[in-house]
Amino acid sequence: MQKELIEVQGATLDFYKYEEDGLTYYEFNATRCQPPEPMINAISGLRLLKSENDRLVGIFFHEPFPLYERVPLTIGHEAQELESGDVKVIFKLD
Repeated sequence: MQKELIEVQGATLDFYKYEEDGLTYYEFNATRCQPPEPMINAISGLRLLKSENDRLVGIFFHEPFPLYERVPLTIGHEAQELESGDVKVIFKLD
C-alpha cells in the first residue's frame, strides 16, 4: 500500500490517500495538535467522503467526543484505541 500526500482545502495537517480492499482511505494524524486543530482538520476531511467506498481515518490523542456532535447524521464512525494509547477513528457515509 502506497500513501499519496494530498491537499485538502481548509486543512492544516498532512492528509494521505491510499486504497485497500476496494476502499479509498484519507488519513490524517492529529496526535500532536492542540484544540481546535484536530476538529478543523476532521471537518475538512469529512468533505472527502463522496461514496460508500470512502473512509476518513483520523488519529487523535484521545477520543474526540466534541467532534462527534458536529459530524452530520449521514456519517457514521468507529473508534478504536491503539497500543500507543491514541485513538483511531474511521468515518464513513451511512
